[in-house]
Amino acid sequence: MKKLIITILIAALAILLVQCGGSEKKAGKEIELLGAGASFPYPLYSKMFSEYYKGNSIKVNYQAIGSGGGIRQLTAKTIDFGGTDAFMKGKDLAEVESEILHMPTCIGAVSITYNLKNNPVLNLTSDIITDIYLGKINNWNAPAIQKLNKNVELPDQKITVIHRSDGSGTSFVFTDYLSKVSTEWKTKVGAGKSLSWPVGLGGKGNPGVAGLIKQIYGSIGYVELIYAEQNGLPVAKIQNKNGNFIRPSLHSSSLSAQIDIPEDTRVTITNTDAPEGYPISSFTWLIFYEEQSYNNRSKENAETLVNLLTWMIHEGQKYSEQLGYAPLPMAAVEKSVAILKKVKFNGINIVK
Repeated sequence: MKKLIITILIAALAILLVQCGGSEKKAGKEIELLGAGASFPYPLYSKMFSEYYKGNSIKVNYQAIGSGGGIRQLTAKTIDFGGTDAFMKGKDLAEVESEILHMPTCIGAVSITYNLKNNPVLNLTSDIITDIYLGKINNWNAPAIQKLNKNVELPDQKITVIHRSDGSGTSFVFTDYLSKVSTEWKTKVGAGKSLSWPVGLGGKGNPGVAGLIKQIYGSIGYVELIYAEQNGLPVAKIQNKNGNFIRPSLHSSSLSAQIDIPEDTRVTITNTDAPEGYPISSFTWLIFYEEQSYNNRSKENAETLVNLLTWMIHEGQKYSEQLGYAPLPMAAVEKSVAILKKVKFNGINIVK
């Protein structure tokens, strides 16, 4: 009987060891990709990563900490990919030891939104927007605003200006536009992810700015279109280069991208020449290393990342429109495919 019991215990122990070994092996194969950066495309990325997990059992953990944070974490090599609405400039890329690639994922519109009685749809020009953010126009019933909106009863109310407090690609897109349309803005403030704002209050992320606008009557700010819509905030029609007042939308932001796209895809599409294009539109990018064999990363991890990115610019594009983003034009998809073909592991291209 003792021998039988010992035999049974040994067999059970052997089965347990096999199961544990199998579990470890299985756990070893599970890869979770880490990303961080822009909040501008966060609603779309959340949907894409959720759907990708359903079909591929690959978890993607993306933290919307702002474009500046995404760039910092990628250059520190603490994440697999970063998200940014402001492409990295040549001097910044030159300071990084390894080549960083940019892949656009969609087109979004930075909307001008505000909190006024009955939420009227306002017409605004680049001059008015610039003067508000310079602190030169500080009341809602200012003659310049009233002249463009004769059928709107504008209040005798101080304008509370809201801007981003964190390093932000949305800020870059907005100030890139202002720098193109205003010499004074370009000289005094300039374009960038983090700026010394002449006036206003800061909110963290697109959600923070939208939240402040919703709370403060008489406020104005800039957010990605989906955040204005989700918070029930109005968006202004902005006069473009052709003199047309254009509402931000899928169609109008998509038209802004009908341009020649460089091989590295690092291009701004603000202040578009398109007659019906919305003038504060932008690509948003994922950034990642060309050489993936760093920090003891495995080839499987690198292949998993490339597979995800490939899916995002193909099958994943179908989720763009339902969340308020314009899908990539075919020219951008083709450039992105060429970029992914550059990704290597130990010098060997992952995409054959």
